[in-house]
Amino acid sequence: MKDYGKFIGSLSFDARLAFFDVVGSIAHVKMLAKCGIISQQEAKRIIKGLLAILAGMQKGRRLPQKEDVHYAIEAELIKRIGPVGGKMHTARSRNDQVALDLRLYIRDEIRAIYELLVSCQKSILVQAKKNLDAVAPGYTHLQPAQPILFSHQLLAYAWMFERDKERLKDCFKRVNELPLGSAALAGTSFPIDRKYVAKLLGFSAVTKNSIDAVSDRDFAVEFISCLAIIMTHLSRLAEEMIIWSSVEFGFVKLSGAFTTGSSIMPQKKNPDAAELVRGKTGRVFGDLAALLTVMKGLSLAYNRDLQEDKPPVFDAADTVSGCLEVTAEMIATMQVSKKRMEASAKKGFIGATELADYLAKKGIPFRKAHGIVKGIVDHCAAGDISLDGLSVQEYREFSKLFGPDVKKCIDPKNIIESKKSLGGTSSKQVRMQIEELSKKI
Repeated sequence: MKDYGKFIGSLSFDARLAFFDVVGSIAHVKMLAKCGIISQQEAKRIIKGLLAILAGMQKGRRLPQKEDVHYAIEAELIKRIGPVGGKMHTARSRNDQVALDLRLYIRDEIRAIYELLVSCQKSILVQAKKNLDAVAPGYTHLQPAQPILFSHQLLAYAWMFERDKERLKDCFKRVNELPLGSAALAGTSFPIDRKYVAKLLGFSAVTKNSIDAVSDRDFAVEFISCLAIIMTHLSRLAEEMIIWSSVEFGFVKLSGAFTTGSSIMPQKKNPDAAELVRGKTGRVFGDLAALLTVMKGLSLAYNRDLQEDKPPVFDAADTVSGCLEVTAEMIATMQVSKKRMEASAKKGFIGATELADYLAKKGIPFRKAHGIVKGIVDHCAAGDISLDGLSVQEYREFSKLFGPDVKKCIDPKNIIESKKSLGGTSSKQVRMQIEELSKKI
């Protein structure tokens, strides 16, 4: 019969947990010695052997080809120090061991991804400060809506990333529970000290139910869910950078490190890095769907299906880390064309809302004011005239309430500075955002 060991085994992907497996094993062995389950001398030999294995891996030495990373490390340990190495597995199972390794891995990834989110925020803040005077058109439905500060739009993404950081911090709380000591599913008869192991490994709590501990992957699902939301934000930002850098818009110019030419069209400068960020978002969504599908019909406790929890976790973490790193640098190095933005902010009757507000402030019900301004816009569109192309007298033909100050009312810079409500686009409010975000990061 054909050997199906390769199909059943997981070393091809769970080898990347080797560091965490060794770290967890060292803590476990220290606890076994503390509780008198193995001798101090045995513990010293086992730990010395594990550290030697770790040093070898750091130099590129491969583990033996076994079914999984846990067997591989144990086999290598026994090879190095003899049968005493087998005592390392006392009072534990691969079921609680792999749950521990995955939690240790995700803890590290949360910290790393958190810092990458901070890097993106820092890049945004630098550009926001540099371009505080850049007037841009704000859009709804990708149609010109109202003028805004370009910094205000950039900062919207900094706030998205702030929420992403908060989600990761909250997820960390549930990841940071020690499952080791649950054994296969029922706990162990050995007099172990789980709280001691938790303290050694920096866990804030120990799991309360041994069956739940070995079968739970909620923490992994939640982690990928957080990453999927991060990718949603990155994809939206990438989409905007693609639009902004197009010839039609020309709001920003991306660094050559993040663009490529065409194999046939010499003039092309394609925003490939941004497009790849947008495209890779689907991978992380797929990783989340894959893990949810693995989990949805599993009876308690451990099932071998859970071997398939690691590839989506690894892929999602790798993808998000790479995309965040690229995005931070892409934002930091982009050049902003303030002239193109300001010119565009004067198109599309972008001051129409202010005209309606102007009339509403003089006592006309807003809905009626909206109708009057709609008539003005239709008139201008028919004659291919901009709002600032109308004279005061022409405005008064639509309403006698329009006065000489109507022209100032529709100036994009004046419109922006009028938006003084908390969180608005006025320069004062945008500076307040920058100050608050600077404190948070």
